[in-house]
Amino acid sequence: MTTVARDSRTVVDPAPPPAKPAAGPSRHRFRAVAGFAFGAALLFAVAPLVLSDFRLSLLAKYLCVAMVAIGIGLAWGRGGMLALGQGVFFGLGGYAMAMHLKLADAGPGNMPDFMLLYGQLDELPLWWRPFASPWFALPATVLLPMAVAFVLGSLVFRRRVRGAYFAILSQALAAAMVILLIGQQGTTGGTNGLTDIQGFFGYDLDDPVNQRMVYFIIAGTLLALLALARHLMQCRYGELLVAVRDGEERVRFLGYDPATVKLVAYVVAAGMAGLAGALFVPAVGIISPALIGIVPSIEFVIGVAVGGRATLLGPVLGAVAVAWARTALSERFPGGWTYLQGLLFVVVVAFLPGGLASLIGLARRGDGERWFGRLRRTRRTEGQAS
Repeated sequence: MTTVARDSRTVVDPAPPPAKPAAGPSRHRFRAVAGFAFGAALLFAVAPLVLSDFRLSLLAKYLCVAMVAIGIGLAWGRGGMLALGQGVFFGLGGYAMAMHLKLADAGPGNMPDFMLLYGQLDELPLWWRPFASPWFALPATVLLPMAVAFVLGSLVFRRRVRGAYFAILSQALAAAMVILLIGQQGTTGGTNGLTDIQGFFGYDLDDPVNQRMVYFIIAGTLLALLALARHLMQCRYGELLVAVRDGEERVRFLGYDPATVKLVAYVVAAGMAGLAGALFVPAVGIISPALIGIVPSIEFVIGVAVGGRATLLGPVLGAVAVAWARTALSERFPGGWTYLQGLLFVVVVAFLPGGLASLIGLARRGDGERWFGRLRRTRRTEGQAS
């Protein structure tokens, strides 16, 4: 307490309430470690015990989609770049891995089965030959998408193309890649793609034990990408990326190059998508143009929007939830899932711009009643206007 003299009288003022201690870096670090430990327990202990081999293989597929979502959350949620062409990088990584596995299944000096089936080639194409080596194929699954993203991003961001124009351009790239793959049936499998992949670096993929091994690799990779994304979001670069999203001209005035900042996020997101495509191949046993075109690219974005693009776990949970809903609902409504998916996206954008993760934030701050009150006032105003 403090003693203050007022009009020759001594007045004792009560001491101010103690300030609440701010959450320090150690607390945030503890929460992050606890969250990763909980996620690892779910993926490595609970899921293999609870799920059957078939459901576990489906979960592995969903986790690959979640890897793409992490990159989109970084580029779109933090950087403001609506990337609608991530299927391109997903496909580059997937085809690079599938080419190696097909050559390994065929044996040294032999051509893949689909080339013999179509009968258009007498020998293995020159650009296929480096993928026979795992020392070339494995880095290519990540470096090739990153190289393409670097070239495209350098051309686009230096010319300050952004917003809807960037989204349309990325969609056009996905459409062009699908057309290219379909037109080269003798070397890419055409519409069918690369199918009937039987082995994974000497392991038979028909063996349930090996399928579980692939699942564990995918789960571990997902956690590693989450750790990488968290580091990028928490470090100085993450703050700079958000600053570029909110005020690009101000960042340029401070002496930073916004094009370089956005390019790094775009290239990292492409590498994550390529790695996801590479792991998707042994998990599913196929890669085709139908999995990497415009529609799959939009589905990636829908999952991120549903989960919450500005958060770390939101894109992962949203991507897994949307992929699971697609599998579950498409079995009952084969022709209506696309409409349900579009309706879900519209509802989230209209009423939950921050995704489902924003509901957790509202609950923590106690703003739920305020949000619902605002929603009721909006509906009342629209009703009076009509």
